[in-house]
Amino acid sequence: MSFDLPRNRVLPVREVDVRLEDGPHPFAAGREKEIRENWEEEVSHNPSLFDGNMALLASLAWHDERLVGTCHVVKYSTFMLWRRIRPVASAEHCFAHAIPVGADNALIAARMGAHTANAGRVYFAAGSFEPEDFRDRRVDPHFNMAREVGEETGLLLDRAAAEPAFHCWSGEGGTVIFRRYRFTETADAMAESIRRFVAAELEPEIEGPVVIRSADDLPVGTMPHMRPLVEWHFANSGTL
Repeated sequence: MSFDLPRNRVLPVREVDVRLEDGPHPFAAGREKEIRENWEEEVSHNPSLFDGNMALLASLAWHDERLVGTCHVVKYSTFMLWRRIRPVASAEHCFAHAIPVGADNALIAARMGAHTANAGRVYFAAGSFEPEDFRDRRVDPHFNMAREVGEETGLLLDRAAAEPAFHCWSGEGGTVIFRRYRFTETADAMAESIRRFVAAELEPEIEGPVVIRSADDLPVGTMPHMRPLVEWHFANSGTL
């Protein structure tokens, strides 16, 4: 159970080899009561939370542009306890960001809905890895990205030009795998499409789209991990 990768740097990733292991996550062992009590408190503040399955890292390393790790399926309640007491040596979070890029080079993020665990926060549409995101027990970041972006915004990543390679950025307790997807529409046109999609949803996950036009254009509520990704994009905007 180790985490061996440079922190606070954007890193190139030519291969993602994060695999799902059998059995309970070491972080959860002996914490059943603590998990249950914390979940009861979380739900008392936000009854909309759902205790579904997700993947939590047990190890992750970056060497020779390869991201290699292991994870276990846990309940969301386990993750919420981890999030409250992090950092811990036995677990970290890994998730994926598709970065939608408009024809005008502006970026499309989203502000999360009031009923979500990250209410009001701004980041690229995303969600934790779930069991369905694994193929032969190996995570498929594109599938996760396409699923989450489609569910939250209605945008179809398969209609965009995907950058060939992934990148990652790792901070204390968490690593984001990301890739840019360039659309033919402007960011404003994409945002209007998302607003229509959200308006038609019975229980939308997001409040609405957020257009980011520069690294100095980050709105209130932007998650801390977003800044290095946005700065990297505008510093490398001609690379796709």
